[in-house]
Amino acid sequence: MTSLTRRLPLRTTRPTAADRVRQSGVIAATVLAIAAAVYGSGFAGGRPIPEVAGGALAPDATPVAPAGPAFAIWSVIYAGLVGYAIWQALPSQAARRRQRTVGYWMIASLLLNAAWIVCVQAGLLALSVPIIVALLAVLVVAFVRLRREPGESTADAVLLDGTVGLYLGWVMVATVAGVAAWLRAAGFSGWGVAPTLWAIALLVVVACLGSALALWDRGRLAPALATGWGLVWVAVARAEGGLPEDVVAVTALAAGVLIVLVAVAVRVARGGRARRS
Repeated sequence: MTSLTRRLPLRTTRPTAADRVRQSGVIAATVLAIAAAVYGSGFAGGRPIPEVAGGALAPDATPVAPAGPAFAIWSVIYAGLVGYAIWQALPSQAARRRQRTVGYWMIASLLLNAAWIVCVQAGLLALSVPIIVALLAVLVVAFVRLRREPGESTADAVLLDGTVGLYLGWVMVATVAGVAAWLRAAGFSGWGVAPTLWAIALLVVVACLGSALALWDRGRLAPALATGWGLVWVAVARAEGGLPEDVVAVTALAAGVLIVLVAVAVRVARGGRARRS
């Protein structure tokens, strides 16, 4: 497909039965994910996530666990997902190539999100790890596909690019925290390496990946802000929580700030080039 073809108006064909199935699937998966989130929050029979799996996911369980307020970002992500589900169900969106490009990947992400909550509620921490890794991979694919198929409206920027970006940025941090929680619960000794050093190494990896993503995606702020948000709350947990680690706190804070600064710098540089052009 040539660059010219990719940039043709995104609504170029009539809706098909497959489009209707995809739209309905997004709505159904969103309802399921919201129901699982309500259950996992402790409001509808479940237990708050920090209390499940023997407290393995509590803020003070591992050196890379974020403090409790970090999870407030889910309210924004779920609001974006609900907005996206409603928007993509509109007749005008049914046959758009951009919706077709990521629709089933979004369905997969919503189902994996719900499955992760069910697993940790059941205490199946080991099973939750491949699920959250799969969720991260699915979001990466969706993010890449959206970058290759540029949007044309504010709704595209907010409900697709923004929502997927926040979703991806947060899940990057959540994946590291989830893997660390599973390893601790499984009795991983660190091969003689101190937990503090493991934590610093993981945070450096996240900083490198987050910065690389900001460079590659031309400075989109949503993933950078979400990753930075998670890392800042890791820093708060290590500075003020029951598992104090000053060096880890400083590293986490520096990693979060670095990712956001890289994204901002790329945007500023792009804006300068555009003005010169």
